[in-house]
Amino acid sequence: MVGIVGYGSYLPRYRIKVDEIAKQWGRDAEAVRRGLLLKEKTVPALDEDTITISVEAARNALRRAEIDPADIGAVYIGSESHPYAVKPSGTVVAEALGVVPEVHIADYEFACKAGTEAMFVAFSLVSADQMKYALAIGADTSQGAPGDALEFSASAGGSAFIFGKDKIVAELLHTYSYTTDTPDFWRREGAFYPLHGGRFTGQPAYFKHILGAGEGILKKSGLKASDFNYAVFHMPNGKFPLTVGKKLGFKREQLEPGWVVPLMGNTYSGSSPTGFSATLDIAKKGDMILLVSFGSGAGSDAFIFKVTERIDEVRDKADKVRDMLETNRIYLDYGHYAKFRGKIIMND
Repeated sequence: MVGIVGYGSYLPRYRIKVDEIAKQWGRDAEAVRRGLLLKEKTVPALDEDTITISVEAARNALRRAEIDPADIGAVYIGSESHPYAVKPSGTVVAEALGVVPEVHIADYEFACKAGTEAMFVAFSLVSADQMKYALAIGADTSQGAPGDALEFSASAGGSAFIFGKDKIVAELLHTYSYTTDTPDFWRREGAFYPLHGGRFTGQPAYFKHILGAGEGILKKSGLKASDFNYAVFHMPNGKFPLTVGKKLGFKREQLEPGWVVPLMGNTYSGSSPTGFSATLDIAKKGDMILLVSFGSGAGSDAFIFKVTERIDEVRDKADKVRDMLETNRIYLDYGHYAKFRGKIIMND
């Protein structure tokens, strides 16, 4: 048995409402909310980045795991917004957690599925008995160009998962990946904002790959939608995960724990891991959970988890996703949001 020993998330307190962004660019706020099924998004503070978010999420995971950090043999961080072009995020995180020096560290990139990349490798190493525990983190402070559709959804947050063979809260039963070269979203070296193919990002990218991974893992496992209590899909907006869930045979009530909670703050690139974390916050022993990520470029990772009785022992040892979303919120106007996100660049 290999699975998640501890899990945790972190979301910034700052928010900006969709209405505030729409007003800035003369957009119809109601139409935007209806089109994206989003109300607001998280915004990282001036002193927050992928590294600080990763540290906080990992600390919450350690609280639930109740293990010695020195027993962690690997720290992998997936992100599309690592603070340094040349310097790993993982070394800083591992040092802050007390995991160094006998640890393997790597940063991963694959757009929005970088976090599940890290999860897959962490799981594989523990399964191969290369280490007792491995830590996988997905975290981001994603950027969207001013006025672009991404500005309404690209936000900040992260989730961390410690994999091991004992003290398991969710056993990992099956994995499956589906990947092609589909250039729907990209950011060149030195570019501040990503570019995307607009409508092209939908059918040939998101839907093709999530459906491919979802159908593949169901076939591999011999399971069907009705066998699951919950399903979590990547959430670039509110409509896409509901649509893909319906196509795979899932009912809305199976999707809502992982969909409604994260989309209140929409942690864009970490949305499927954060949706999974939110689902673990309410799951019960024996519950079956399907998790399918998506990363532009393009690919999807799928996982099937079965929750164990230990979930009831650990879930209250760290902050839950819903609590982080609903408490201590600080709302920004567009001017302060632009300042926080460095959208105004002054040239000498």
